[in-house]
Amino acid sequence: MFQLEKKLEITKQPRLVFQYARSDADIRAAQKLRWRVFADEMGASLNSPEPGVDMDCFDELCDHLLARDTRTNEVVGTYRILNARQAEKAGGFYSDTEFDLTRLAHVRDHIMEVGRACVHPDYRSGATIAVLWAGLADYIKSHQVQYLMGCASISMIDGGFAAANIYRQLAAHNLAPIDWRVFPKCPLPLERLENVSGVNAEVPPLIKAYLRVGAYVCGEPAWDPDFNTADCLLLLPTANMDHRYSRHFMKQSVTEKLL
Repeated sequence: MFQLEKKLEITKQPRLVFQYARSDADIRAAQKLRWRVFADEMGASLNSPEPGVDMDCFDELCDHLLARDTRTNEVVGTYRILNARQAEKAGGFYSDTEFDLTRLAHVRDHIMEVGRACVHPDYRSGATIAVLWAGLADYIKSHQVQYLMGCASISMIDGGFAAANIYRQLAAHNLAPIDWRVFPKCPLPLERLENVSGVNAEVPPLIKAYLRVGAYVCGEPAWDPDFNTADCLLLLPTANMDHRYSRHFMKQSVTEKLL
């Protein structure tokens, strides 16, 4: 596991820190939070061997980024990180289960994949996201990551109409170059999901945030029936991040290293 821990000082309570899981107990806390958000709150059908704990075969190979409330020691946010070396041991990235990534073969060795991102409902604020993103920025710098990749999920609670609408908006302005396009293994049936209202659905804030720092949408979304989401694969070349936002994303001056 990645051992570095850093503390982010913020002016308002609760006082939050980001750290990387260093024990089975840390990972389990993240897995329980994931179950609470994905299964209990969002209704996902998780194929986990233990109810109340979201776990799969990738967890033991991943680094787990945590946001923790130091007053209670509770894990209140998490990201799962799979770098290229770990993915090779796992037999592939998680995204390989949803997409044909053949066209990304030439950059696979330089990719860091993020996923299973979630935040406790009582901590859904800019402060918590800032803590988690500071952790991602630290990982990117420490591991000299060239590409950040992940599946960005859009709810299909309405049957997929909003998801299809959102993808069409993204495709109009944010599609990756053709040599970075991927192909969903279980495609969202876009042709059956016409926007009859003519009104654009709201792009989820997290997807907007990734696009602002220079991420691309790598093609049509996949349908994930377990989570009932449409997943778009995003790829962010870290060297080409929009400087207006990368300064904030990569900012380290507000952190204090704890050895």
